[in-house]
Amino acid sequence: MFKNLLDKFRKDKLPPILVPQLMDTYTRLPVSFVRGEGSRLWDVDGNCYIDALGGIAVTILGHSHPAISETISLQANKLLHVSNLFHIQEQAQLASKFCSIAQMDKVFFANSGAEANEAAIKLARLHATKRNIAKPVVVAMQGSFHGRSLATLSASGNKRVQQGFVPLVDDFEHIKFNDIDALGALAANNNVVAVILEPIQGEAGIVIPDEGYLRAVRDLCAEHDWLMIVDEVQSGLGRTGKWFAYQHEDILPDIVTSAKGLGNGIPIGACAARGKAADLFSPGDHASTFGGNPFSSSVALTVINTIESDGLVLAAEDVGEYLKRQIQHRVGTLSGVVDIRGKGMMLAIELDSSPANLATKFLLKGLVVNVTGGGRIIRLLPAINLTRDEAVEIATLIHDVLIEL
Repeated sequence: MFKNLLDKFRKDKLPPILVPQLMDTYTRLPVSFVRGEGSRLWDVDGNCYIDALGGIAVTILGHSHPAISETISLQANKLLHVSNLFHIQEQAQLASKFCSIAQMDKVFFANSGAEANEAAIKLARLHATKRNIAKPVVVAMQGSFHGRSLATLSASGNKRVQQGFVPLVDDFEHIKFNDIDALGALAANNNVVAVILEPIQGEAGIVIPDEGYLRAVRDLCAEHDWLMIVDEVQSGLGRTGKWFAYQHEDILPDIVTSAKGLGNGIPIGACAARGKAADLFSPGDHASTFGGNPFSSSVALTVINTIESDGLVLAAEDVGEYLKRQIQHRVGTLSGVVDIRGKGMMLAIELDSSPANLATKFLLKGLVVNVTGGGRIIRLLPAINLTRDEAVEIATLIHDVLIEL
């Protein structure tokens, strides 16, 4: 098993399908997947893998889910696109459902998490205009990631992804994540209009703040008339055991963004708001040609309804905790393991070093994971309908790789 894959690694040669006229924006592994079912993937050589990455938190219901496939087929034969110059029934239905689970008042649909966060930043600028603030400051967090458009790149607290793109968008103030005193110290700055943060930092390696931190941020924002923007692009849609991670602290932000799992692979993003933030946009202030089209809206509505009807929000918490325990049992005492952490189906294993080709070593065992944090953190973002047997299999394969290092 995986002989052809091993040969490709040894020859340092990519499959021809991945080589041609693509811009050099990814360091791709020499694997081409051609089929998926549930939490399984198959490559061009017939090798089977268990997918613990889910397209980077996207295939939240796994691959080829029958309800999603049926909706795709039905809607594709009915209507794909008409533009937002007209009322879209599917979009209205999705808006009602999304606002219900997020406890928001209104929502704007885009095509990605970056676009959703871009809309949130524009809302912050409009909030500044309403307050007659000429040089608005949006507070963001070190280690954060909000997207790769210029504004969301500027909001991201990651120097590596910003490199080469200066000058960035002005007036983002980056402070330490999970440090409420650092945020409180900005109270005297009358130009601050918003705070944007992830409730759990994903790209940074599943960094979970202390209990009470989000509530303290919420209190400071309310006190100083700052918009609280919560980026749930990776953590939302039931992944952490609540529809949205901020609900663990029983708070409501002013704005919440979502994408990734919302379409289970079909591109869609959402920027939802409540209260005065929900009424900041007027016709002409913001738009999207494709956002919220009948096709993506119908798929996203099916995703939410399936998660709800199958009880997967609670299942994500239960099986996610089970997976974490299985990993702790198998590798928690290994000398190179620094930490095992997670919430629901967002988990990370932090190592004390950066082994070469770590993601490759997992592929050769038949496990798809992501390696972040400079090569030291193994990130797991499986489907939220993962079974306990699959959790055991993932933990066992992680053990098999780490025990060889």
